[in-house]
Amino acid sequence: MTATTVPTVLTARALLLDMDGTLVNSDAVVERIWRRWADRHGLDGDEVMKVVHGRQGYASMALLLPDRPMEHNLADNARMLAEETADMDGVVPVPGAAEFLASLREVPHALVTSADVALSTARMAAAGLGLPDVRITAESVGASKPDPEGFLKGAAELGIAPADCVVFEDSGAGIAAGRSAGMRVVGVGPRAGFHRADVVVRDLSQVRVEAVGDGTVRLHVG
Repeated sequence: MTATTVPTVLTARALLLDMDGTLVNSDAVVERIWRRWADRHGLDGDEVMKVVHGRQGYASMALLLPDRPMEHNLADNARMLAEETADMDGVVPVPGAAEFLASLREVPHALVTSADVALSTARMAAAGLGLPDVRITAESVGASKPDPEGFLKGAAELGIAPADCVVFEDSGAGIAAGRSAGMRVVGVGPRAGFHRADVVVRDLSQVRVEAVGDGTVRLHVG
């Protein structure tokens, strides 16, 4: 399906929300951490940045250094998560994120992020955003996006069928994960326009949530 930016109405029973690039703009930190990593390994920083968004670190490393043992990737990933958790410089909310989350108080929703508990808690706090009650983090899954496991777990925890869920994502890996889970996907931000989201918005200020009253919501998007 070709992504569209024209106004669209989607009906859903639950929303599954990515964090980085969707609710929180952490690009400044991600660029700093991963470009340093690229330099250490003699890789082109621009090429590395094309891979890392949306994935857990170890999964990005496996793509970028395919001959390196996975235990090295996992150890490196743990160090980088600690670096990212200690660096909140430039972390800000995506425009409209606070208002969007406030509109979901009566709507089943979950955070589904490739960050771990510590990093997701720190970044949401740095952006001044409250954490959803249901959270699927790196510790919750055995496979990184673009595998659909995280979104399927989020739907299961909310007790909602995947087909009744709408995913909000910014990255190619995340959009692919949502589509593989059998869910519709709203792409958020400039990266999303290059991937196969059902509809793309500039930011969350272009999304309005309307409760229908029968357990469903209408999402006015665009």
